[in-house]
Formats: sequence, C-alpha cells, structure tokens
Amino acid sequence: MKISLIICAYNEEKYIGECLKSIIDNPSNKFHEIIVVDNNSTDGTRKIVEKFKEVKLVTELNKGPNHARQKGFEVSTGEILGFIDADTRMPENWFEILVREFNDDQNLVCLSGPYVYYDFSKWKQFLSMVYWYVAYPIYLIIGYMAIAGNFIIKRDVMKKNNGFDTSIAFYGDDTDNARRASKYGKVKFKLDFVIYSSARRLNGQGTFRTGVLYVANFFSEVLMHKPITKNYQDIR
Repeated sequence: MKISLIICAYNEEKYIGECLKSIIDNPSNKFHEIIVVDNNSTDGTRKIVEKFKEVKLVTELNKGPNHARQKGFEVSTGEILGFIDADTRMPENWFEILVREFNDDQNLVCLSGPYVYYDFSKWKQFLSMVYWYVAYPIYLIIGYMAIAGNFIIKRDVMKKNNGFDTSIAFYGDDTDNARRASKYGKVKFKLDFVIYSSARRLNGQGTFRTGVLYVANFFSEVLMHKPITKNYQDIR
C-alpha cells in the first residue's frame, strides 16, 4: 500500500516545521512520499521545507486550498492519498490507524476524523470534542462526513471524481469530496482518528461563528450540492 502524504501551505513559516517534524521523527510513518504544495508563499515557508530532504516541494500559483490540493493530487503517485494542513501535528498512531482501516475494509474509499486543537484551553478542547460527538450521529444518518485537514482517499476515487472542485473557496469542500466519494464505496468518519491542529481560525473569527459556518455549509452541500459561503478570508 503506497501512501502519499500531501500538505498544502501558504505563508506557514510559523507551523510547517513542527508539522514536518511530527511526521518524519516518527519511525512508524512509512509514507511512500511526502509532498508540500507551496501555494505561492511570500514568507519563509519554502526555506523551512527545503531543510527536510525527505520532502518533495512543489508550487501552485493559483491561490486557494483546493487549487493546492489538486496540484498535490496531480503530482503524487501513491494508491492512497492523505491530505493534512500545514498547521497540524501528526499523532504517533495516525499512520497505523490509516493502514489498518484500509486493510480491514476493502470497501473503504475515504477516511477522516476530527481535529484536536493543541493551542486551545482545556475547556475549549472539551467543547470541541462535544461538537464532534454531537455531529457523529448526523454522519451515521447521512453516510458521509470528512474534514479537509484530516482526509484520506483512494487515488482511483479521486480520478473518478475528476479531482477537487477548485471553484469552492473554502467552506464545504470537505463535504463535497466526501459526498462524491460515497458513490464508490464507504466513507468513514472515525472519532479516534484525530489529528492535532491549531485553533487560530477559530480564535480569529470566533469559535461560535466558525462552527455555524461549518454546519451551514455542511447541510448546504448535503442538500443542494454546493456551499452557501462563496468567499473566504484566511486567518493567520
């Protein structure tokens, strides 16, 4: 099983180093390749990535996370594609869970799981996990759910989906991918398949507001197959 790990980055000099260290320093992470897609950064992101000889660095000039993910999909060669964000840190057992899930279920085409925010207070961390446990029954009813920064999919399914929908600015892209992948097999959202992420976006635009936007765009994608939020301003 060849697994390509793809990390999209735009001006991530504060985070990308710790992200890559959490991957490379864990000997159980046996990725076929690690790809960082630089989305035309203007800070020191590229210089930091270039220090990691195990990492392939490519550039996508068209701004937007889905443009960067599409580039990663196009240049990668693995059978399984894993997409994470540059401000995440990988738990020690992340790779092992991924391999076990795809080995145990041949019908599995997509795997995802929740964020755990490493720079949240303990109280906010608790509330964020409550959010995922509340969302889980909705996933069971609908049959699919995914988080873009903790997203695994089979290459052949991405080909059938014609890659990522680059017209989606930000919100709803993960649900769009999960919905389209569910036509070809099982999409699994696993509560203990977590990845550690920064809470900077929640802190920047407000935790409640961010939660409302995610929920609204999730149901918009499920019911109308398109997000209701057209634009997105990145929070750094």
